[in-house]
Amino acid sequence: MGFLDKFKEKFTSQTEAVTGKFKDGLLKTRQNLTEKVNDLVARYRKVDEEFFEELEEIFIQADIGFDTVIELVDELKMEAKRKKIQQSELLKEMIVEKLVEIYYGEDENISTLNLPDTGLAVILFVGVNGVGKTTTIGKMAYKLKSEGKRVLLAAGDTFRAGAIEQLEVWGDRTGVEVIKHQEGSDPAAVIYDAIQAAKSRKVDVLLCDTAGRLQNKVNLMKELEKVKRVIQREIPEAPHEVLLVLDATTGQNAMVQAKQFKEATGVTGIVLTKLDGTAKGGIVIAIKKELNIPVKFVGLGEKIDDLQPFDAEAYVYGLFAE
Repeated sequence: MGFLDKFKEKFTSQTEAVTGKFKDGLLKTRQNLTEKVNDLVARYRKVDEEFFEELEEIFIQADIGFDTVIELVDELKMEAKRKKIQQSELLKEMIVEKLVEIYYGEDENISTLNLPDTGLAVILFVGVNGVGKTTTIGKMAYKLKSEGKRVLLAAGDTFRAGAIEQLEVWGDRTGVEVIKHQEGSDPAAVIYDAIQAAKSRKVDVLLCDTAGRLQNKVNLMKELEKVKRVIQREIPEAPHEVLLVLDATTGQNAMVQAKQFKEATGVTGIVLTKLDGTAKGGIVIAIKKELNIPVKFVGLGEKIDDLQPFDAEAYVYGLFAE
């Protein structure tokens, strides 16, 4: 029994909605990747060096990442040789299994949020303007509240015009209160007040928005470091998560952003927005493999419940479902 058959057997009707969201959300990437792989398999009935060269090119075009692609194809070559596989059709199943293996490694729990069992959990959201950070925070507030948690929002992006109002709209929409100051005020002071409010109201999770752009990159990173210090002064083990929000449609530019924010803020996880809007959804694998940062949530649509916890098997199934 192959991976896809095992997958269908493993997932019950309870999770069919999740796998369906990944399948629908990855339509563009699936058309870009699967159709090209199928075409390649149809043209090369037998596996040879030219077949693998073209396979490399397909993976690179899907933004899986150059280093990851070379490693993946080398492993496929060795596996094909070891199992004496000559028919290209038999390699498709192996490709699917290798992608899941690359993402998970030995840990299948890397995509879950690291929240304490008791006390206040603080999640810091970072990322450049325009990636959907504030929208992601609103959707996360909706998700956590739906799970029965008491949630509070901190409007820490005091520099972008309209950012506070945008977060307030999400607060109204989800029924979650927003702690804010005037536009242009000190973000660290906003976060400090939000922590005090969260403690006094016995809130479970505090979601903190932050600036995405200042005069230059150095100023932005210093501001984020200051915010993090304020949080740790009040709650030494916090922030429990530093989630970097990236726009999947920007491809390799998202990798550059991830490297910069990882160095400055100690990113613990990625939220990848607009995955449904790109044909290069392989960026998920590249981020995990090349930066060792797990993708914890993905945006698979515009609806309030379209922010999904990332599941590597559902993701790969979504890529190769057809």
